[in-house]
Amino acid sequence: MDLALLISGYTAQNSHRGWPRQRLLHECLRAAIRDGTLAAGTRLAASRALAEELGLARNTVLYAYEQLASEGFVSTDRRGTVVAALAPAAAQRDGRAAGRGAAAPQPGLSQRAQSLRPVPGPADRMNAFVPGVPALDQFPLTLWRRMLERALRGMTVAQLNYGDQAGEPLLRAAIADHLRAARGVVCDASQVFITDGSQSSLDVCVQALADAGDTIWIENPGYGGALAASRAAGLVVAGIDVDDDGIAPTAQDWLLRPPRLIYTTPSHQYPVGSVLSLRRRLALIEAARAAGALIIEDDYDSEFRHDGAPLSAMQGLAPDAPVAYLGTFSKTMFPSLRLGFVVVPAALAEPFARMRAQSFARGRVAEQLALAEFLRSGQFALHLRRMRRLYRQRRDALVAALEQHMGSVATVHGASAGMHLSLRFNDARIDDVAVSRQAMEHGIAVNALSRHDTQGDSGWKGLMLGYAQVPAEQMEELVKQLAAVVHLAAYAANRSSH
Repeated sequence: MDLALLISGYTAQNSHRGWPRQRLLHECLRAAIRDGTLAAGTRLAASRALAEELGLARNTVLYAYEQLASEGFVSTDRRGTVVAALAPAAAQRDGRAAGRGAAAPQPGLSQRAQSLRPVPGPADRMNAFVPGVPALDQFPLTLWRRMLERALRGMTVAQLNYGDQAGEPLLRAAIADHLRAARGVVCDASQVFITDGSQSSLDVCVQALADAGDTIWIENPGYGGALAASRAAGLVVAGIDVDDDGIAPTAQDWLLRPPRLIYTTPSHQYPVGSVLSLRRRLALIEAARAAGALIIEDDYDSEFRHDGAPLSAMQGLAPDAPVAYLGTFSKTMFPSLRLGFVVVPAALAEPFARMRAQSFARGRVAEQLALAEFLRSGQFALHLRRMRRLYRQRRDALVAALEQHMGSVATVHGASAGMHLSLRFNDARIDDVAVSRQAMEHGIAVNALSRHDTQGDSGWKGLMLGYAQVPAEQMEELVKQLAAVVHLAAYAANRSSH
């Protein structure tokens, strides 16, 4: 705490009082302690040092400290003067404000910010079955530390400056090579732009590729982060229903609310888990091209395909497809890495780079260089293979338990890929929000599918269950606990209808 600055400000505010310096210093310190500016346990400057800093006689400072000690605001020991613990200052201020009547209006959130819906589920926790959390205890952390240390040791003085606005060239090239081999993406490094993760990529795309008032299609039910980014950018959101084969726009949708952007999760729809069929992928690409629309393909957990052959990304299915491809390392590695990427169409690479250069912070060079080595060395591919085996085992255990204990009341969807599946209630009268809330009382975190409705009732009632972080041997007991809650809700829904 800069006491000189604090006292200078207090002196300016109370110069009209005509107090002597002793009292002015005492009142300033007392007020700072009462309102919490000087917190309990703060050690005040030595009287001699403070006197020299303020240009005061030492006796003036000693008087103020002694008065504070006599009033119980500070205590002294051999090491100096320490602020004592007092009642919370906020309560004192609230009491004073109440005595004056109604408080003055305070600044608040914009209407746009207030319109954002709450993020479903405790995403910052690791309970079963929080979606989006990988098996963090299986990540090769020791290996990653070595790569990060090598990156730091190898950094030049120039690399301590702001980095390339598009991301480190080594990482961009490594990602482009990986995507061409593993996901069928047609691109080179110039089309790859590094971001802080999927949400950052979405924010960039909706801001850079559409204007306020343009229409964006978002799957219904769909990803809340896409909805939040679109509303923040001032876009008009149109919810497009999802069925067992993914997003299903109708001819009327194309006619009455033509889109500028189309957000989709084709490889593993979020939250339902549907896989967009090849026929629909090709049809969506051609219809978007005809309408002058751009598809935002969010491939957030496509590296984990459990059944059947791997699916190629939409971006590479047609020459010059109007697709911006989004990926993240939060699911394949660990969330706190906060590194993702956008692959833009070749025609947009140069203007996108100019836009990024003007408006985006650049840094985290060491992490990007370490990630480039992780990709180039083959360790990333090795880690993915291990995780695919592990997640398949955990998926199998979860599906078996769900079918045994809840097969009569719900149907499993979206278990062929990714890190989560959905459980759709056979009876749409079951309140999935209430089930989610009651399950949390047992320490089980499941998202209600209806909470993901983008626009109107999607017709999906059920639960979203992430299984990547849950050991297979725990699935049976956890599902039994969840099943008890679901069966009770199903019984209540059936009774209420009679």
